[in-house]
Parts: sequence; structure tokens; C-alpha cells
Amino acid sequence: MSGREEILGRVREALSVPSHAGVKAVSGEGVRDVREARGFLPDGGSTTEARLAKFRELAAKLKAEVELLPDLAAAGMYLADLAKKEGWRQIASHRHDLTNPALESLGVPILWTDDEPSTADLEKVEAGVTSCEALIAQTGSVLVTGKGCGGRALSVLPPHHVVMATLDQLLPDMLAGFDLLRERYRDQLPSFVSFITGASRTGDIERILVLGAHGPKRLTILILEN
Repeated sequence: MSGREEILGRVREALSVPSHAGVKAVSGEGVRDVREARGFLPDGGSTTEARLAKFRELAAKLKAEVELLPDLAAAGMYLADLAKKEGWRQIASHRHDLTNPALESLGVPILWTDDEPSTADLEKVEAGVTSCEALIAQTGSVLVTGKGCGGRALSVLPPHHVVMATLDQLLPDMLAGFDLLRERYRDQLPSFVSFITGASRTGDIERILVLGAHGPKRLTILILEN
């Protein structure tokens, strides 16, 4: 079988599987129809405990590290230990109620994206520490925006992305994430919105999984109980 025939065969196979009936396209007042998609998607959990269990399960499969910590003091200690183990010489972050206290005694130079550093300088740091808009239990994803999480590049350029979140930011599904953004930003949605699902990866070449292909090779998520 030639390569062309093999590709066409896969297309025919995919077309033979019927799509879910009843899910309507979004147009005008049809936004409510999208809610019907919940019936076809994995359950994100109805309680905090269930959502946390689902999030940790999926994050582990995606090669992301999740740490549940009691408070900001514990987060600061965890980051200090991480910096020592990995030999961080410089990190990047943005000023936030979570990142500021956790990083104040780190003892490593910090490049603040609020000060608009150059891309070249941002490329030199070993890690980027950001907040997030939400955590999505349904997919094990981190929801970030350019407006609330340190800009576009902070979660992409550093080889190690560390996310700081609180337990009450854990949402059941992506639709809840979009609802949050609409409520928070209304008609001023950020130009950059991203669902980060595990470390950057690709399997394009010979179907061999490679981490760190288009972004951070390592993703660590710190969830604070208080």
C-alpha cells in the first residue's frame, strides 16, 4: 500500500464514525447549545475532592507534577528547594498576590515581566513562575491569559513552568473556564488565552514523544489549600 492510499484509508475510516448528534454550532443566540456538549465530555467532578483527584490523575498522565501545599509559606519553601536542586540562576515571574510572597526569600534574581523585559532576556531564565486564571479538572489543564498571568511569553519561553494556584480555582470543565473569563473580563477579553495541558510535546517525527518541543519541557503546579 502506498503512502497516499494509507492516508486516504485513514480518512475513510474516520468518516465512517458518526459524530455526536444534537450538538449545534455556536451562532448568535446559540451559545446555550454548547452546554449540551457536557453530556459527551468527561465529568470533571461535582465536589472539590473529586475535581482534585481527577486533576491529579490527568496531570500525572500528562507528565505534569502537582503538589498540594498548605499555604504560601510552604510554597516558598518548596520553590527554594526546587531552585537549589535545579541550580536556578535566574527566574522570571510577574507581580501577583501568590507569586510575590512565595518568591520574596528565594534568593535568586527575578526578571519581572511587569517591567517589560526583552524577549532575549526572558529566554535566558531557567524557570517561569506564574499565577493562573483557573485549573480545569476535566482535562488536567491550566488556564492562563496574557492579562492576568504575566503576559504571553512567560508561560512559553522558560524551560520549566511553575504554576501557582489556590484550591478554589479548580473548576470542573472548560465551559466553566470560559464562563469565568466572561464574568471576569466581560467585553475586554485578553488577546491571549491558553489552556496548558501538560508539558510541551510533539509526536510528529516517527510517532516518538518528545517533551519541550514548542514550550516548557517541565510543568509544575503548586495548589495551595489556604
